[in-house]
Amino acid sequence: MFVKPAKGRSVPDPARGDLLPEGGRNVDENNYWLRREAAGDVRRTNKKVKTNGN
Repeated sequence: MFVKPAKGRSVPDPARGDLLPEGGRNVDENNYWLRREAAGDVRRTNKKVKTNGN
């Protein structure tokens, strides 16, 4: 899933050990990110995600 931080939020990315960039990034859809989405810390976007072979 592709997520971006909500305006004014700094959201840690535990898998990478840094903060989620303002432009967002593709992350695993797991409990951590689902909780961040439910709390309003991040928003899911419809940005196309490039995959190998496409």
